[in-house]
Amino acid sequence: MSRSLTFRIFRYDPQLPDDAPKMVDYQLDETPGMTVFIALNRLRAEQDPSLQFDFVCRAGICGSCAMVINGLPTLACRTLTAKYSDAVITLMPLPGFELIGDLSVNTGKFMRELAERLKLWLHPKAQQADIHHLEQPMEPDEAAKLYELERCVECGVCVSACATAQMRDTFVGAVGMMKIARFELDSRDARTADDFYHVIGTQDGVFGCMTLLGCQDNCPKDLPHMQQIAYLRRKMAGTLIAKAKVS
Repeated sequence: MSRSLTFRIFRYDPQLPDDAPKMVDYQLDETPGMTVFIALNRLRAEQDPSLQFDFVCRAGICGSCAMVINGLPTLACRTLTAKYSDAVITLMPLPGFELIGDLSVNTGKFMRELAERLKLWLHPKAQQADIHHLEQPMEPDEAAKLYELERCVECGVCVSACATAQMRDTFVGAVGMMKIARFELDSRDARTADDFYHVIGTQDGVFGCMTLLGCQDNCPKDLPHMQQIAYLRRKMAGTLIAKAKVS
């Protein structure tokens, strides 16, 4: 038998000068296989067309529908309402990002600024202007390692689940370090450990992580965040020791 669900949703539109943050309750009958994403679409179509939230792929690939569901950041499209025995489901926007309205936050702005700050693109060892030149081959093991780190969908869940990121907005977060690790592992990238040290070898980088595992525990793609942070820490610590010996 279906049950009646109560969705307690954060509502606030910063574009409206007279609006104020509030929680609004909506009732909806649960259907088999219902996800929070499906419920939100039904609420917007059947009850309140002004409800703001984001979605694109509906398959856990784009990361757009990330939000805080009953206190934990995750993807709405991959969260079944049936997993909650309590018929009340509370929805909040991801903390740590600019609020667009209701459950919609501007993760794109954050990710773009992070990419520009950390220079998250390949710095090739040799500039090749000839478009007919064959691409540099890569060992399968290396390609597999890079593919694992490329699975990040930039949903922002790891940032919202990180205590350090919530206390210090200059912290690069697990998503930034995951992407740095991807280029550090890439044999085609010209940057050295010393180059990466100047980017993340501070309290805003690998040495600011408190190892609370919020990023790893909540990542919807089960990415090895702590493994890569530990890997970068060893690399950066080695660079720091080498610098001390030289001085």
